[in-house]
Amino acid sequence: MQKKYIELLLKRCLCIEEGTPLFIHYNKLNKDFVNALVEYAKNMGITDIYLDEEDSEYLHDLLNKLSLEEIESHEAFNCKCWDEYAKKGAAFLMLDTTIPKLMEDIDSEKIAKSSFVRRKTKPVYKEKQLKSLIPWCIAALPNEEWAKDLFPKSDNKLEDFWNTIADICMLNSDNPIENWNNLLEKQKKTIKYLNELEIKKLYYKNELGTDFEIKLSEKALWKGACTGKWIVNLPSYEVFTTPDYKTANGIVYSSMPLLYNGKEIKDFYLEFKNGKVSNFDAKEGKDILKEIINSDELSSYLGEVALVNYDSPISKTNLIFKNTLFDENASCHLALGSGFIECIKDSKNLEQEELEKLGVNFSKNHVDFMIGTKDLIIEADTNKGKIVIMKDGNLVIN
Repeated sequence: MQKKYIELLLKRCLCIEEGTPLFIHYNKLNKDFVNALVEYAKNMGITDIYLDEEDSEYLHDLLNKLSLEEIESHEAFNCKCWDEYAKKGAAFLMLDTTIPKLMEDIDSEKIAKSSFVRRKTKPVYKEKQLKSLIPWCIAALPNEEWAKDLFPKSDNKLEDFWNTIADICMLNSDNPIENWNNLLEKQKKTIKYLNELEIKKLYYKNELGTDFEIKLSEKALWKGACTGKWIVNLPSYEVFTTPDYKTANGIVYSSMPLLYNGKEIKDFYLEFKNGKVSNFDAKEGKDILKEIINSDELSSYLGEVALVNYDSPISKTNLIFKNTLFDENASCHLALGSGFIECIKDSKNLEQEELEKLGVNFSKNHVDFMIGTKDLIIEADTNKGKIVIMKDGNLVIN
C-alpha cells in the first residue's frame, strides 16, 4: 500500500521526470516512509534530492524558550533553502502529519510569528507556487499519536489509519493512478458547468447560523485538484475559485475545528463587512484565531471559496482529522488570506496591480476553515439568473 502511495505521489501528483530535482519536506516521525520514497525516486533517475526534516518536539521546546525577536532571526524558521530549489525548478513534496495537542502550551503570538518568518523567507518559492511554475503537492502521513487521537478504541491504531488513507486515496485498487485520472475527468465536467454559469455572486445559508454572501472576481475561473498537470493536494475532492476579497458580507460559522500550527480553534464564527472580518469569537482558541486574522494587513480578508460535497469520501469516514488537508476535503470551506492567481482568466498576462484590482488577495498567509454542513444551501447569481448550486450540502449539477 505504501509503495502505491509513493508511486501515486511521484508519478501522478508531481509527474516527476528523470533529472528533476526533488525537495521533500517531512516530519522526523515519518523518516522510514521518506527513506522508501527516496529509494523509489532514485530508481526513477532522480539524483538531486533535498530532505528538509522537521522535528516537532525540538520546535516545541524552541518556541517555548525563544522570545518573539529571537524567533525572527533563528535559523530553525528560515526557509531560504526552499528558494534555492525553486530556482532550480524542483518538484516540491510536502508530507504533512499532525501531532495533536503538542503546541497547546505555546503562546499563540509565537506560533503566528514562526509561521510568518517561514513564509517571508521563501518568496521565490511562493511566487512560483502561486503561478503554477513548479510542481508541488501536499499529502499526509499518519503517526502513532495522531492515530491514537483518531482511533482511541482500536487495538491497531496505526494500521487503521493507513487503511483509512488507502480508502480515501484509492490505494486499495489495482491502479490508483487510473482511478484518480477518472475522478479528475468527472471533476472537469463540474468545473466546466460552473465556469459556463459565469457566477457573479454566492449566497450561503445553514442552520448553524451562516448567512453570508460574496462576489467573485469578474474574471474568476473555477479550478480543481489538478493544477496544470499536477495534483497539488492529495486527497482532493474540492472545486475552488478566487473571490473579490473586498466584497464579503455576513456571518459564517465553523463546522469543524481548525488546527493551526498545532493549536486548536473550536466553534468559531467570523463576521464580515465590506470584505473584512469585523467581528469574531471562538469557544476555544480565540487568541490564535486573532493572530491568524491579524497576521498581515490582508489576512482579515478572504482569498478562496471552495465547494465540496457533504458526501465526499472523507466526510463518509465520520472522522474529524484536525488536519486541514483532510478536513477541507470533507466540507465546503473558505480561506482567509491569499487568493489563487491561476483562478483568474489570462492571469499570466497580468501584473500584480491589475490582479489586485480584480479582487485577488495578496496576503502572505492562507488559512482554510470549514463551513460545510448537511443542510448548507448555496445560491448563485449567474447568466441564467439566480439558481441553487448546492442543496443539502451537495452540488446540484444540471
